[in-house]
Amino acid sequence: MKRLRKIIFWCHLPVGATAGVVILIMCVTGVLLAYEKQITRWADTSGYKAAPPNADAHHLRIATLIENARNHRGAAPASIILRSDPSAPAEINFGRDSVPIFLNPYSGQVLGEGSQKVRGFFRSVTDWHRWLGAKGDNRNVARAITGACNLGFLFLVISGFYLWWPRNWSLKSLRNGMWFRRGLPARARDFNWHNVIGFWSAAPLFIIVLSAVVISYTWAGNLVYRIVGETPPAPRSTQQNANAGAGKDATATFNDLETAWLRAEQQVSDWQSISLTLPSSSASQLTFNIDRGNGGQPQKRAQLVLDRATGDVVRWEPFSSYSRGRQLRSILRFAHTGEVLGIVGQTIAGAVSTGGAVLVLTGLGLALRRLFASLTKRAKSKERITNVATPLPDSVGD
Repeated sequence: MKRLRKIIFWCHLPVGATAGVVILIMCVTGVLLAYEKQITRWADTSGYKAAPPNADAHHLRIATLIENARNHRGAAPASIILRSDPSAPAEINFGRDSVPIFLNPYSGQVLGEGSQKVRGFFRSVTDWHRWLGAKGDNRNVARAITGACNLGFLFLVISGFYLWWPRNWSLKSLRNGMWFRRGLPARARDFNWHNVIGFWSAAPLFIIVLSAVVISYTWAGNLVYRIVGETPPAPRSTQQNANAGAGKDATATFNDLETAWLRAEQQVSDWQSISLTLPSSSASQLTFNIDRGNGGQPQKRAQLVLDRATGDVVRWEPFSSYSRGRQLRSILRFAHTGEVLGIVGQTIAGAVSTGGAVLVLTGLGLALRRLFASLTKRAKSKERITNVATPLPDSVGD
């Protein structure tokens, strides 16, 4: 057992020293991204209120909102989102890299655009979190580095808990490994912090890092399905949404959205938001994403696909209809950010990401002290051997 512990320690130390800086970057950026959705939404809409004119007021026709947004931006919208909150503005998106605009859903008035500064900040932080700030083709190399460091981090979490495990159980050993102590010198303080934070962070950090590995590697995502005895799904085709249609022009295709939208609203009584990715003029289906949560809780999301011509339901996919593998894979995706548990989960994720950063700093501090101590010991030993081997001058003997 002692030999195994020594082997694990000498694997734990170089992995932490090698991957430490990258892990530190991912932890710090993870903290900054903890409340990204809430902060972005607040920054986007804090000055935009859309109080209904009366209690029975209903939003304008979807086609009208879309047309107003198109005229304002001079470009075709990509999606529209409405929320159940009667004072929430309608959100019109124009693509991943474009800032959305917000409309009063009752008057159609354009209230303004989303916050470019806040969205730009989080976009930069996300770039560092995923690709270490790399751009273009360099992202493939950066993705390989962060993926490998996620694997290393997972090993550190597992091996770290094993190394934390007391050799001899006693109240004193548990207290030293589970709670902070005051008045310790630097090395002992780092050791104490490393152990205490590692213990309290172990379980949530394991889930966060495990989900990061699943996100980083296709084989890891496929393994989730195989663990529950399912065949992994085939890779998504970029053309899966290119449906053949009746060949209507773009204006006519938007005129039949109102009935479909009402159908989506009636599908789930307690919906919080409904989004529709606006189809091309040739698309034969309408796909609605209906959310009963905060946007990051897959167990509260569902997808409704309607036939554009007849209004019939082509597919209804609530979370309960997913296979076990797909459910687990979806949960892991949002367990990484903690959103699967709502604001509580996000807070836990942010806290343990902070803990992860401290683990890296204290771990590197301990490793450097060990290295310097080893070099100093080796230098003194070499000096001692040199002094012994060097003959004394004759005058000294006299």
